[in-house]
Amino acid sequence: MAEVVIVSSPEDAGTLVAAEIVRLVGRDPQAVLGLATGSTPLPVYRALRKQAAGVDLSGVRGFALDEYVGIAPEHPESYASVIRREVVEPLGLDPKLVHVPDGDPERIAVSGEEYERAIEAAGGVDLQILGIGTDGHLGFNEPGSSFASRTRVKTLTAQTRRDNARFFPSLDDVPRHCITQGLGTILRARHLVLLAFGAGKAAAVAGAVEGPLTASLPASAIQLHPHATVVVDEEAASQLRMAEYYRYAWENKPAGQGL
Repeated sequence: MAEVVIVSSPEDAGTLVAAEIVRLVGRDPQAVLGLATGSTPLPVYRALRKQAAGVDLSGVRGFALDEYVGIAPEHPESYASVIRREVVEPLGLDPKLVHVPDGDPERIAVSGEEYERAIEAAGGVDLQILGIGTDGHLGFNEPGSSFASRTRVKTLTAQTRRDNARFFPSLDDVPRHCITQGLGTILRARHLVLLAFGAGKAAAVAGAVEGPLTASLPASAIQLHPHATVVVDEEAASQLRMAEYYRYAWENKPAGQGL
């Protein structure tokens, strides 16, 4: 079972997860982070800027979860741009050590395997930050994705494109394809930290944590992981049947264990 931590606000979640990242970097200055994009992880990155003040992050390595296919890395909504703008520059990371999948259509046949090899060469991801889609996707692993899948090209669902249209001038501008770490890739990370906020994510969170293990809800794959932490606000936790147990377990957790 994943550890479920219910907090009052996204800001509290950010503070909690950032503290775990600071502890990780304290143990290993060359720690490898799996970096999610979108609005969900922003409280973590904001809190990390404050908590890591005076901490040398220049050796930290990073791997983004995914990238759109067919938009240039310089496009403001490419995930290469988002990671640079929201993570690399504010935290003072070395951009040469932070990687994003290659969404160039001319290289897409080989870029997935190249990304897999790069993660393996780095020794694997120590802590993978994750959001969850309203349809239960992880990264861009849409419903039906194999739990053994590796980094590859996927076709985005109409729902995901609608959810992401707020970042683009119009729905027509949202790419239809992406390259994403597979569920099998994500499950190889040593620690998964899934964040979710708001009532719109409540059904997906409940299905991922307490529902059946099914490719129809890709985030349920976290049930297979030996060290998965789910950090949610009250609204996102509103459909969890065992919410009171999760609160009790967190309040009575042995000191010093962290997440």
